[in-house]
Amino acid sequence: MEQNIENKLDLKTKIINFYHNNKIKILCFLFILIIISILKVFVDFKTKKENINISEQYIQAGVYLASNDKKNAAKLYEKIILSKNKFYSILSINTIIEKNLIDDEEKILNYFDIIENINYTEEKLDLILFKKALFLIKKSKDSEGKKILKNLTEKESKYKFLAEEININK
Repeated sequence: MEQNIENKLDLKTKIINFYHNNKIKILCFLFILIIISILKVFVDFKTKKENINISEQYIQAGVYLASNDKKNAAKLYEKIILSKNKFYSILSINTIIEKNLIDDEEKILNYFDIIENINYTEEKLDLILFKKALFLIKKSKDSEGKKILKNLTEKESKYKFLAEEININK
């Protein structure tokens, strides 16, 4: 029993000695930890605010589109794509293609390139490439579209069956 009390006292003195010997290091570590926590909260808040802003732009573009103001709708959709938002960029390019808001094929292909460079999962990237291939085939650039479909087929994509079927029918 007496030895147990001595061990507790010895442990307590070791901790106190460690604190006194490393006081500056411990305080610096705590200060850095607090700063990192504050920065994380700030970045999360900023990201959330940007997402809300982009979602409002997407809704506004839809309102313009519904009121047949295709020029302003296209501008907002382009702005959303250039923001590189993971969710709304894909929706924007889909709407641009579906509603024929932009006639310039090169511009749309540049938007596809921007979207491809966003950090997506392999499955989503394959879907984007599949949509790009369909767009190219629709615009009579069959060889480029088929090349993308062939790459999807070779890498055993989830869209392999669809890519093969389109390649067979074209």
